[in-house]
Amino acid sequence: MDADVVIIGSGIGGASMAAALAPSGKRIVVLERGERLRPCPQDRDAKAIFGQGYFRPDETWLDGAGRAFSPGNYYNVGGNSKFYGAVMLRYRESDFRPIVHMEGTTPGWPISYADLAKDYAAAEALFDVRGAADEDPTDPGRSGNLPYGAVPDEADIADLRRRLKGVGLKPASLPLAVDIETWLANGQTTWDAYPNTCSGKQDGETVLMKASAKGRIALWTGCDVQRLEIGTDGRVSAVHYRQEGREKRIAAPVVVLAAGAVRSAALLLSSANCNCPTGVANRSDQVGRNFMNHNCSAVLALHPLRRNRSIYQKTLMVNDYYHDDGEGGAPLGNVQLLGKITGPILSATSGLPSVLANWIAARSFDFYAMSEDLPRSDSRVTVKNGQISLVWQRSNWAAHEALVKRLKVKLRQAGFPVVLSRAFDRSTPSHQCGTARMGSDPKQSVVDSFGRSHDHPNLFITDASILPTSAAVNPALTIAALALRAGRHIAETEFAA
Repeated sequence: MDADVVIIGSGIGGASMAAALAPSGKRIVVLERGERLRPCPQDRDAKAIFGQGYFRPDETWLDGAGRAFSPGNYYNVGGNSKFYGAVMLRYRESDFRPIVHMEGTTPGWPISYADLAKDYAAAEALFDVRGAADEDPTDPGRSGNLPYGAVPDEADIADLRRRLKGVGLKPASLPLAVDIETWLANGQTTWDAYPNTCSGKQDGETVLMKASAKGRIALWTGCDVQRLEIGTDGRVSAVHYRQEGREKRIAAPVVVLAAGAVRSAALLLSSANCNCPTGVANRSDQVGRNFMNHNCSAVLALHPLRRNRSIYQKTLMVNDYYHDDGEGGAPLGNVQLLGKITGPILSATSGLPSVLANWIAARSFDFYAMSEDLPRSDSRVTVKNGQISLVWQRSNWAAHEALVKRLKVKLRQAGFPVVLSRAFDRSTPSHQCGTARMGSDPKQSVVDSFGRSHDHPNLFITDASILPTSAAVNPALTIAALALRAGRHIAETEFAA
């Protein structure tokens, strides 16, 4: 064998798996399609990032009508986490159970919050999460505090927090994987949607570096994985990839797939063969199905005579409408601050003239309203002749509209006479998940509760594709916790003496 473990993808799921397995001393090879991001003039340039798409790959997928669109995914060491907002929230305890929403009921998970609690704590330690565990009444039970105190509010955000409390809301500090001093020392910008080239954020790459210091981990970049080879015994016998124009293969007793919800599903489907005619790990016909993408909107609140002088802004959230609509009705979702929107960002994303965009951005407080998207079998990823198609049947939109409406009312009450909103479309990835979902029934799911394929015993999946539901909070910490849990299971079952 060429390695003991092959991990496909170096994002949150792949890096967390490497961290979990590093102490075993096994030979681990991480295959990454992209390269390392290096410091460059564009990494803090809003026009380059948001206007020119400098870091975006030249890639298009097809939507349900066969129209091409840019999916906004990234291929580099650390994956999409290099650009993430670094929010590390635990799913709420209720998120693991069936929940009745406006437009349907979620299926629930094969595990409970209690099954994942210690892995959540381990993931928070691994990503050096900063926060305050006693501020949010929806925060699930935990055995201890977060590793570090919360990233401090800037002066105008502290005033915003007081205003939100004044209208009856319960703002709480966002748990963040950000070393704010290191981040700001390398540029006076927010980190949200900016590439991490200075280690100010803890992301897939920084965690992989930690893991490499504790184990035998090799990172191979520029490796575009083409297919998984399945042996006569039903196990993954090799991973085929292309590097520097050459076709290559690598074999290992354990293979971990963590390429992202869409790419992982596409790889499994593209690996179809005579023994797996509908794709690898797909006897259930569930691979690619149940795609979810949070329902999200940007909400800008401003007062024409009051400025927002914040640089990074993204330090608080509101979960007053997480479990219900405030009146005993169905859940609506989570509200958190966006990274501070500047004039160049607003102009690039909205098409507004620079003068007007600068005027609005100087006065706006920028929110991210997020509601749960429900799993649907006809929301799915398919592949034909190497072309990825993504059909997203947006669900639970009424709940999202209700969340935005209630948020606008509260913001006006808090002293912001002008409140604007704009929904995110499919070109802005909003926590894609669900395409290889976890479950106890092999006929209705792709992997078991440890991420092990029902069909192939040495294949594990540890990215967002295995999430049975999207909940209404950022999934990064849950992905990391599930990967740590799966890694522990692999060590106990595959590496036992």
